[in-house]
Amino acid sequence: MFKVGKISIEKALLLAPMEDVTDLSFRLVCKELGADVVYTEFVNSEGLVRGSEKTHKKLKISDEERPVGIQIYGGELNSMIEAAKIAESENPDIIDINAGCWVKKVVGCGAGSALIKNPPYLQTLVGEIVKAVKIPVTVKTRIGWDENDMRIVEIAERLQDVGVAALTIHCRTRKMGHRGDPDWSWINKVKEKVSIPIVLNGGVFTAEDAKRAFDETNADAVMIARGAIGNPWIFSEAKELISNGLITTQIDEDKRIKTALRHLQIAIEIKGERRAVIEHRKFYSGYLKGLHHSSRIRNELMNYTDYASVENCLMKYLEELKFHNYLKSLI
Repeated sequence: MFKVGKISIEKALLLAPMEDVTDLSFRLVCKELGADVVYTEFVNSEGLVRGSEKTHKKLKISDEERPVGIQIYGGELNSMIEAAKIAESENPDIIDINAGCWVKKVVGCGAGSALIKNPPYLQTLVGEIVKAVKIPVTVKTRIGWDENDMRIVEIAERLQDVGVAALTIHCRTRKMGHRGDPDWSWINKVKEKVSIPIVLNGGVFTAEDAKRAFDETNADAVMIARGAIGNPWIFSEAKELISNGLITTQIDEDKRIKTALRHLQIAIEIKGERRAVIEHRKFYSGYLKGLHHSSRIRNELMNYTDYASVENCLMKYLEELKFHNYLKSLI
């Protein structure tokens, strides 16, 4: 059971915080399609403390997406405490601490995965944040720095001791980054030692993966990251598979293209037309993946900066796909 504050969800499916991906528009789409809890992009504590307008915009949340968590990252104690207070003022349901990002520029600042190199300091940092805010604080981390430094059990115990409400474990080391197979066995090893909810992350790209994660471990929730990019239906499919043992909803080209447009419409309402259309380009490879001649359409979409042109292009393409499928049915 994912029980954090007022949140209580059986076999919860969570959308992971992802830089340049999980903005408000994408979170709302994932929420519509079954995500139980969503998280903002990870937010730089130093940027918040310095008053960066661009950084602060990442804190924008909506009641429509609740429950929602704001994730912050940093390595300096006072900045992280102040950033947590700023995040709390936006009234999220959860404040999450990033202790798992493997990217060199983040680690080089003593943030993200760098924190797992020093469990006592991580414990102190998180404990001070727990004391500084009134809403639940959670942490997202990794199983270890590398194969010779796997201290996730110690870290889990330390974090539970200072009042962390839940712990998400990306089941790869920092050295692995996104490479290699995650080791889900660590979920049960940690569950044996702590009583707080433990969330599995890493290697969940399909609804079948999500179901298998629950079947093979005692995870209280599953967090989905890259598996949701361009495929927000993974949440609704996983829920159907977990509940009924099969997926009956067909995600065809019509749903793919109309969801891409729905996503863009939401983004335009939030960001304005030109910016939203340009930033939406990164999602087309996912939404159109596997469709006939999709690379040609993706290249064409890169030229547009207004919604009408994007809609016209995609709706024409949808008609092409339907005709293509009709011809295939005659063979």
